[in-house]
Amino acid sequence: MKDIRSELKVLLDAEKVQNRIAELAVEISNDFKDKAVKIICVLRGGIFFTVDLTKKLDLIFDMDFVEISSYGNDQESSGNIVVKKDLTDTENLNEKHLIILEDIIDTGKSLKFLTEYLKKFNPLSVSSCVLLDKKSRRTENIVADYVGFVIPDKFIIGYGLDYCNYFRNVDYIGYLEN
Repeated sequence: MKDIRSELKVLLDAEKVQNRIAELAVEISNDFKDKAVKIICVLRGGIFFTVDLTKKLDLIFDMDFVEISSYGNDQESSGNIVVKKDLTDTENLNEKHLIILEDIIDTGKSLKFLTEYLKKFNPLSVSSCVLLDKKSRRTENIVADYVGFVIPDKFIIGYGLDYCNYFRNVDYIGYLEN
């Protein structure tokens, strides 16, 4: 794998990302104070965002993980959602407010799929929080409840978002020029 880090252009630096995550944590903590919350982290890209956000939440919550994919190794979504790792605990979801944490909403197909899937368990509510919102690519009628940043239509790399499953560990949000 070629090291593309030197070719990345900075869209959002690490400090700006961390500051916005802290603001999102306050919003979510205020909205769900004294409620039974379950965080659903969408792997793999969402893990960096989930870790940083949950460390800042002033809530009591439990957490689970799901992995879905529509990209494979391409830069464009195939549109076909594949569940690669299902939730480990679906018991008692009907007693919780579920919050989906995802790195990016693009077409909206993945978030819509996951939201509809979770509603089958009759939770108290299903909310979503995304770090990045690429509104210009939306094909589904879905809006995240909490959004870190609205971004332009660029292929994003870093802070959990990958290029062929590499470079997730870049601590800022970058993109490659076409």
